[in-house]
Amino acid sequence: MTRQIVRNELSFIARRCAPAVPILLGVLSLAVPSSAQVNLGPVTVGAGLQTSFAHTEPDGGSSTDQFMVGHARLYVSGPITEQIKFMFNTDYDSSTNKIGIMDAVGQIGINSKFNIWAGRFLPPSDRANLYGPFYSHNWAVYTDGIQDGYPFVFQGRDNGVAYWGDFGKKTKVKLSVGAFDGGSATGKSDVLGAARVQVDFWDPEDGYYLNGTYYGDKNLLAIGAASQIQNGHTASTIDFLLERKTPGGGAFSIESEYSNYNRLGGYNGSYAKSQGAYGLASYMFPKAVGMGKIELLGKYAKADFTHGSAPSYNQKTTEINVNYVIKQFKARVMTFYKDTRFNRLVPNSWQAGVGLQIQM
Repeated sequence: MTRQIVRNELSFIARRCAPAVPILLGVLSLAVPSSAQVNLGPVTVGAGLQTSFAHTEPDGGSSTDQFMVGHARLYVSGPITEQIKFMFNTDYDSSTNKIGIMDAVGQIGINSKFNIWAGRFLPPSDRANLYGPFYSHNWAVYTDGIQDGYPFVFQGRDNGVAYWGDFGKKTKVKLSVGAFDGGSATGKSDVLGAARVQVDFWDPEDGYYLNGTYYGDKNLLAIGAASQIQNGHTASTIDFLLERKTPGGGAFSIESEYSNYNRLGGYNGSYAKSQGAYGLASYMFPKAVGMGKIELLGKYAKADFTHGSAPSYNQKTTEINVNYVIKQFKARVMTFYKDTRFNRLVPNSWQAGVGLQIQM
């Protein structure tokens, strides 16, 4: 029965994405697992690419077929001393066809409990912002009206300074707090405060940035809460991730989040408030098929937009992925179907396609 579901889903995607198949197969031939990054003495250099083909059908409108480069990134990092490091990353912005500075961070790390970052980076926020598109579990991230609605300068980042630390042994607590430039993120000069606390009940997650999945490398039960505030306006989220290894090298995962954007952040600037939640579940089959494993993933989200210049409305988003995981986040092919429905104001639409991600 499971194999039939996989065949039906792949057949549907294939019919919609037939023009993209020859090109993506040629690119996929380059996705042979390789070393993680290039080491130039103490400096580490890496790169990442996300490219896709998508067919989009809006209600009452014309369909489109697009080949897209969603992200193309360069990563540079290295030590100054044993306790002082730097990180400099860029990202291609497909909307402007320009490359922008994503991260530019000076990092001071005394130990796991005391770290100071200063510059441009991801402020304390929800898990979805702290894993970004390259370490997310599903393909169509940041389209549901819920994930990572915090204000930002570029690709979820802001300019500022933050403290973070990891505490505990069996049950690990992660804490981060910082102050960021409100003017560049929101247009208001008041300082933007940000804080996050997370508890890992099973395996720990070390470091500042997070993943949307660990593809069976960890047994994870994590709950996190984050909030940002500027001049009495708030953006707050609660997120949850459970992941268990299954016999033979498979993995089962559940991810969810609740968000409340109260006059700060959100997906639609015409509405002062928005709130909602999503749930995501996945299963990666343990047996390899060729050089990778097949994963099934489903996600459902509902967001409400209120206190605006127009009538309130809601958005419901359903996403289905059939993924081919070659080397976790370094090489994966993700077929996707996304259905987006609104109760008023905005036309419904659906989209199907296939995406390729490679990192080194």
